Amino acid sequence: MAKTEKDLISETIEIYFASMYESSADKVKQVFHEDAKITGYMQNQLMELSVLQFADSVAGQLPSAAEKKESKLLEIASIEVAGATAVARVRDGYLGLIFLDTLSLLKIGERWVIYNKLFHIES
Repeated sequence: MAKTEKDLISETIEIYFASMYESSADKVKQVFHEDAKITGYMQNQLMELSVLQFADSVAGQLPSAAEKKESKLLEIASIEVAGATAVARVRDGYLGLIFLDTLSLLKIGERWVIYNKLFHIES
């Protein structure tokens, strides 16, 4: 059975989550477009990060959640596809917080990449 676009997007989201869970800068760079922005509020302060800044931040979380054997929280709430663009809403646990991420994705060739991440901290 052939994979659907939503299946391929879900795989990108799984790698995105693994990048944070494993503190892997390489996986961040694998799933984000090089010009992507990571934006949201932390402690009432607007954060705007480039992919390289986000990758460095993720890589700096040591030991990783995987090494600490933390439980995983990743829920894909929705994926909407429109041609070679898509939007996904994802709830994930990271750094002891629960984030609601809105991910904008682009299909480049056969790959889906995250072009923009807006995050909201739920708790």
